[in-house]
Amino acid sequence: MKQRGITVLTDASLITCIVQRGTADKIVKAAQDAGAQGATVNYAQGVGVRERLGVMGLAIEVDKEVISIIVANDQADRVFEAMYLASKLDTPGMGIMTLAPLEKIATFVPLDLVERLTGKSDAEE
Repeated sequence: MKQRGITVLTDASLITCIVQRGTADKIVKAAQDAGAQGATVNYAQGVGVRERLGVMGLAIEVDKEVISIIVANDQADRVFEAMYLASKLDTPGMGIMTLAPLEKIATFVPLDLVERLTGKSDAEE
């Protein structure tokens, strides 16, 4: 029986984009066109002074979409910029986006891919 183990991925970043509800689809599409493999979209409700008063007198919708995308570090800037432009974050009240390094990621990785990337097979370990 094969022993179970953990494959840890490094050199990745998390992009989190919080935008007005109904805009996530086009932002995710832009991210995928820039190289992202996928995204997770959650729904949230914003609270705070900005939602009550609006930025620069604009009413801001409290319903939000939170887009989370894990990307390789070498893709991070390209995907971040594509998402920024697609979400129109250069417009007041449209949302906010962050980019954070990830220390570890654990998920299923096919053995043949691990062997290709590391140059090792199970028999060597």
